[in-house]
Amino acid sequence: MPEVDLEFPRSWLEFSDPDDPDQVFRCDLTWLTSRWTCIFGAGCAGIYATSPDSGCCTLGAHFSDADDEERVAGWVERLDDSMWQRRGEALGKRGRVKRSGWVEVEDGERKTRVSGGACIFHNDRDFPGGYGCALHALALREGVHYVETKPDVCWQLPLRRQFRNVDRGDGTSYVEVSIGEYDRRGWGPGGHDLDWYCSGNTEAHIGAEPVYLSNATELIALIGQPSYDILARHCEEFSRSRTLVHPATAAHENG
Repeated sequence: MPEVDLEFPRSWLEFSDPDDPDQVFRCDLTWLTSRWTCIFGAGCAGIYATSPDSGCCTLGAHFSDADDEERVAGWVERLDDSMWQRRGEALGKRGRVKRSGWVEVEDGERKTRVSGGACIFHNDRDFPGGYGCALHALALREGVHYVETKPDVCWQLPLRRQFRNVDRGDGTSYVEVSIGEYDRRGWGPGGHDLDWYCSGNTEAHIGAEPVYLSNATELIALIGQPSYDILARHCEEFSRSRTLVHPATAAHENG
């Protein structure tokens, strides 16, 4: 597969959060101006060769915190059998969806249960209600963005937000919020063993718009509207410069 190396030069932008002087955003312009786009169902080979149709949904989704799980739970209640293939597996004795039917604990962390070789919300290709994530389909039906209906990790991937405390050297410190590419390394040591991965693959760098525009809703949810406005302005200027283009985007453009 035409996947680029993990290590290559990148340009980063740092700016203070206009809503919080003790927070600084550090954003990967090379990634955010790339032409990556999700190709699930349109060429995505899946992270494992044994389950190519489930994309990156094979392992289920870990919840970022209790609020994330509660938000998703509210939307799960709106799913019916016509939209969710495995809803019957999550039903209790009284015919209502129970939390333990779609949530499991793995290594002390709560996540969506795996069923049929993928996240329990993943519908198979032959499901009459539609292929792919039931929570994604629900967002389309309800006229909302899937940022509202899906677990945080699902709508963020392959955007990666990381936090660290930075000492200014004068006795003060700030929180650095890094926004970058969730490449193989974001999955931990096992990421190097994935059979296929999209963020560095030229086959997925075919978007009509750069990431900072195509994923604007996700970025605004991650950093807020005022900070996104600053980021978008710099991304636009950086795009015109054609400096340090993401190698997967460049490879696709050069054929």
